[in-house]
Amino acid sequence: MNDFDREQPAGGTAETDPLIGLSGEERLAYAVHRVEAKLLDYDGYDFSRRQILALNIFFELAQELRGREMFYAICMAIPRALFGLESTLYILEDEETFSLAACSTGRCDLASTRPWGEEMNQRLTVQGEELYIPIPGNPEYADMLAFVPPHNILGSFVIRPCADMPGHARLFLEKYVNRVGYQLHHRIIRARNREHIAFIKSMVQDIGHNVIVPNMYFKLYFNRLKRKIEELHLTTGRVLEMLRQCEGEDYVREGNRLAEIAGGIEAQYQEIYSHYESTSMFLETLLRRRHFEEGRYVLDKRDVNLRTTVIDPALERFRLRFEERGIEVEVDGEGDEEQVIRVILDRGLISQVLENLLSNALKYTEKVVRDGRKGRFVFCGWKILNDYFGPGKPGIRIWVTSSGNPLDLDDPMEVFKPGFRATNVARESGTGRGLYFVRQVVELHGGKVGYSHAANGNEFYLVLPYEHA
Repeated sequence: MNDFDREQPAGGTAETDPLIGLSGEERLAYAVHRVEAKLLDYDGYDFSRRQILALNIFFELAQELRGREMFYAICMAIPRALFGLESTLYILEDEETFSLAACSTGRCDLASTRPWGEEMNQRLTVQGEELYIPIPGNPEYADMLAFVPPHNILGSFVIRPCADMPGHARLFLEKYVNRVGYQLHHRIIRARNREHIAFIKSMVQDIGHNVIVPNMYFKLYFNRLKRKIEELHLTTGRVLEMLRQCEGEDYVREGNRLAEIAGGIEAQYQEIYSHYESTSMFLETLLRRRHFEEGRYVLDKRDVNLRTTVIDPALERFRLRFEERGIEVEVDGEGDEEQVIRVILDRGLISQVLENLLSNALKYTEKVVRDGRKGRFVFCGWKILNDYFGPGKPGIRIWVTSSGNPLDLDDPMEVFKPGFRATNVARESGTGRGLYFVRQVVELHGGKVGYSHAANGNEFYLVLPYEHA
């Protein structure tokens, strides 16, 4: 018995589907094997020409005609027109209730709902003149329905008269209803997807109205607060001068204390305002309307000063948190501090990329001995790489290195897969989405990401096309 003789699922996840990872030639060989197996199946069924035509006509009309009601009509029309059989369709409304969907007689005086029972179940059942055939769904897509259907049953196809129907004819009807079920399943999914898209479009409008616009008012409030702080400094200065004229040491000491408090309020204001600016930018970037309309991240690329608009603000936002954890941060940029590096990129998305890397460094930096000193160290830098993307196509490399042991990886690119969590970082909370987001955004810019470990440090880097105006 070769590998293709074993029963294999039609699909699945990368973790469960043995077909994942096959070469193109192997996939074709498997497909040929399944075609040959189906030929043997149909030889065994020994369906009549009319029965084969019924299956072909169903597929053609199911593709040609739109709408759930018309689909039900096609399902019932084929048994009536080709075999003189009437039918009724029940669709599972929830885990416990079958709802009457359609009747071939055009007049449905039956109960509108029916529970699971002797007729409505997962088995082919005969009751008097009626044949109850369960409508199966596609098990690979059961999780895409509103609820997981019991026994993978979407409904019941009731056909009559069938009291004296031979077993071979029942087998055909069962195979016919199987095809009805798979088509129905995909139609339900498409309808849910359309509802989902309509909801997202509506939600985007609500985000703009209820989140983005109100967020803009915070900047007005911050400006008012800034003016009040400036007034506080001026008033404090005047009070101090008046207290000094009183030549009272206690008065002057309290006045100096007032000045310290005013300075502290301003420092807190600056920190809060910095976080507001980054959060506001991230909100507006991630909730950009075009992302939702196109179903992917859409870049808004502009000419920016890389250091002053991306790197320095990100490092400043993390400065206090690094200090609290006793982490020393060094900036290792190419050129001097005054050098202007102008790059065309999506500032909001690349800022979030860098903050994801800094956030990981904050969580996973470990103590090492460096230059005779034991401590936690983080390095952030950048370097222009000539011809990185080809002749005359330079790149700019940005990296964040954190001290510590190497990650337990078989493949360095594993860390950039969705949901990946290294086994030796389980002590810190995380979703495994951050580095996947980094990879998505960088590759959308036409760049590359990578991971390496050397000299007691884990380095995560990205290389962007060095586009500039």
